[in-house]
Amino acid sequence: MQQLTTAARDDVLDIMQHGRDMTLATIRPDGYPQATTVSYIHDGLTLYAAIGLGSQKAANIQHNNKVSATINLDYVDWRQIRGISLGGSAEFVQGAAEMARIGQALLHKFPELAQFIEDPATAPWPGMLFLRIHPVIFSVLDYRAGFGHTELYDVALAT
Repeated sequence: MQQLTTAARDDVLDIMQHGRDMTLATIRPDGYPQATTVSYIHDGLTLYAAIGLGSQKAANIQHNNKVSATINLDYVDWRQIRGISLGGSAEFVQGAAEMARIGQALLHKFPELAQFIEDPATAPWPGMLFLRIHPVIFSVLDYRAGFGHTELYDVALAT
């Protein structure tokens, strides 16, 4: 495993910026993983998503906050496949100001979300939680460097 260099961080941020959805894997109480697709935003390397208050994801995270996720960019040619996978921890966002900031950022990236929320200007949104994901490890997939090429980075070793 290598340190997350500035160039690698820039690659990760580029993928986060241009991706739309991530597959979020949580751990069920019976020990099996559960992967679901969620829309996300990011602030630096920290990711945020809105999830259902009574969702299995929320229950899983309350039981065990370790998560994994993938973000893949659209491609037409396999030689252009790019994406990331990550491991980290998740927590529920607290505080009205932080929830409002995240809510507005989600609405900015996904304006169509407003049709599902009674009052988008007021957070928390009924029936939803905001999730913050702190990555600790990234694997960057980049087929431009060869079929199946990946690099593994430890966020704690960032320069």
